[in-house]
Amino acid sequence: MTMAIKLARIDQRLIHGQVATTWTKATGIDHILVVSDEVAKDKLRVSLLKQATPPGVRAHVLPIMKMAQIYQNPKFDSFKSMLLFTNPEDVLKLVQAGVDLKSVNIGNTLFDKDRKMINKAIAVSTEDVQAYKELDKLGVELEARQLATDTKVPFMGMLKKANVL
Repeated sequence: MTMAIKLARIDQRLIHGQVATTWTKATGIDHILVVSDEVAKDKLRVSLLKQATPPGVRAHVLPIMKMAQIYQNPKFDSFKSMLLFTNPEDVLKLVQAGVDLKSVNIGNTLFDKDRKMINKAIAVSTEDVQAYKELDKLGVELEARQLATDTKVPFMGMLKKANVL
């Protein structure tokens, strides 16, 4: 057995109102695992993320390879987890390290000069698109939703419609 991953989500805001309330209730999780080498190095950010965690849920911020090790460790089989990422490149690294993600939800990714908006909440860079293509090739479902109650929208279709594939 391995840990139960109830949701894997890309959202640059990580733990915030929607995640702390709607998504945690909808998925029935008991752990939020932020998976990011960059965030794991930032002690202030780690502290703030843990403070934003709702009651009854534990939060941890882990480097990518540490998450891959924990996933394989039977000691963590009882975890009902939500994995949060800031970008698809980190998701791809985790999948390539042996973590079996069936589906990834794409939430909010912020716009900047190197990114193209594909809807009101999601912007992608060239590197993001490459990672999404690889995840798609590996059979990972990619879907976009802001809220747990929203209808899943196939993400590769959104990228195609936005002319970024």
